[in-house]
Amino acid sequence: MNVPTDFSTCDLCDAHKAGYAGGDGAFRVLPPVFASYGGRATFCGPVLTVQCFEDNSPVKAALESPGEGRVLVVDGGGSVRRALIGGNIASAAAKNGWAGVVIDGAARDKAELAAANVGIRALALVPMPTDRKAPGQTGVPVRIQGIWVRTGDWLYADEDGIVVMPPQA
Repeated sequence: MNVPTDFSTCDLCDAHKAGYAGGDGAFRVLPPVFASYGGRATFCGPVLTVQCFEDNSPVKAALESPGEGRVLVVDGGGSVRRALIGGNIASAAAKNGWAGVVIDGAARDKAELAAANVGIRALALVPMPTDRKAPGQTGVPVRIQGIWVRTGDWLYADEDGIVVMPPQA
């Protein structure tokens, strides 16, 4: 897979501003509510989506499989009551070739996340682990902070923000 290594989300916004239509257009910008916790500040790749609420079973399953440079985008319903990723899963993601993880929810194990060679964005840190009650879905369209993200989209994240666009862009 030919993954760009030198990009700027600001440059992408300059180049695609005509296609920006908020959360429903081809070019989308996620709100600036995500903090960076992983060992990579800049990452990009094709998206795989997961929808779950306070149960990280599909997150764990995805990140323990071959990542092939992809980015896992997790609709955790914005909950910061339970962490959907921690140090062990972040380490597995790095080992399995994931470029990054964006979680509309919480993470835990800050030092371990920072040691993992993978990009990780989440709303906040919380020490409470997951609650295995409702396993969720993988590969479904998700709405992250009001912005639609679909499996197959491309996500680009750097210090300035996170943008999502169709694969052909």
